[in-house]
Amino acid sequence: MTQSEHEQRMARPRMAAGALFFNEDGHVLLVRPSYKPKWEIPGGYVEAGESPLAACQREVQEELGITPAMGPLLVVDWAPSEAEGDKVLYVFDGGRLRPDEAAAIKPAADELLAAEFHPAEAVDQLLIPRLARRVKRAMAAREQAHPQYLEHGEPAPAGPSEMPGVGA
Repeated sequence: MTQSEHEQRMARPRMAAGALFFNEDGHVLLVRPSYKPKWEIPGGYVEAGESPLAACQREVQEELGITPAMGPLLVVDWAPSEAEGDKVLYVFDGGRLRPDEAAAIKPAADELLAAEFHPAEAVDQLLIPRLARRVKRAMAAREQAHPQYLEHGEPAPAGPSEMPGVGA
């Protein structure tokens, strides 16, 4: 195989990064984009030459007008989509915002209709299913202090023995 053929076979997924923020009541911060029908978590696409963490920090500042310290990675989710192409999605722990930090949130008027804290139990109703799965797994990873690798918002098989037709 030539170098060109090899390069053509390489994956070129789009990457996005978001953050989970919580308030003093343990509610999760969700944003309501003006260009989508459902709620999201703060974040967005990684730009060329930018790390996922840097993209998350930039997007949070652009969308919410705040610059809190970002915590550890919670999940990485392989999320291919026929409509949108292959994606690798990162969710970082934004931590618990103090009341003054939460009060400083100013949703970007050009892209967000709202930024509000919601009970964790509401994510299934407010988010699209694949994002709801990812957010719930990220919340569990936060509690366990252990990042998770996901595929379509679900834990991936741990090894060949769990994959159908592989292993003995």
